[in-house]
Amino acid sequence: MTDGAENNAKGRRAENIAALSLRFLGWQILARRFTSGRGSGAGEVDLVARKGSTLAFVEVKARPTREDALAALSEAQKVRIARGAEAWMAKHPAKGQTFVRFDLIAVPDSGRPLHLADAWRPDF
Repeated sequence: MTDGAENNAKGRRAENIAALSLRFLGWQILARRFTSGRGSGAGEVDLVARKGSTLAFVEVKARPTREDALAALSEAQKVRIARGAEAWMAKHPAKGQTFVRFDLIAVPDSGRPLHLADAWRPDF
C-alpha cells in the first residue's frame, strides 16, 4: 500500500470507530464523508450526527496519540468543515431547526477515542 492509500484506510477505520462510538451513545448518523463540491469553496464533513435536538458536524482525526489527534485540526480544516455544514443544512432545512455544534473525535492508534463535544465554533 502507498502512504496515501494507508492514510485513507486509517482514516476510514477511524471514522468507523467514531460512528460506532456515537451510535453506542445514542446518536443517529445522518451522513458520512459529506462533500459540497470541489474547488476552493468546497466543504467536507466526516460525520453528521443527531441526538435529540442536537445536530453535530464531527471531524475525526486518527493519529498515534490522542494529543496528536487533538492538535491535528487546522484553521483551514475548520473553514472547510463549516462550509460543508452550511451546504448540508441548506440541503436538509428541517434539520436546521436544532442546536448545531462542531465536535472532534480523536482516535489514537491504541486506546479509546476521545469525543470533544462543541470543540469549536465557526464564524458563520
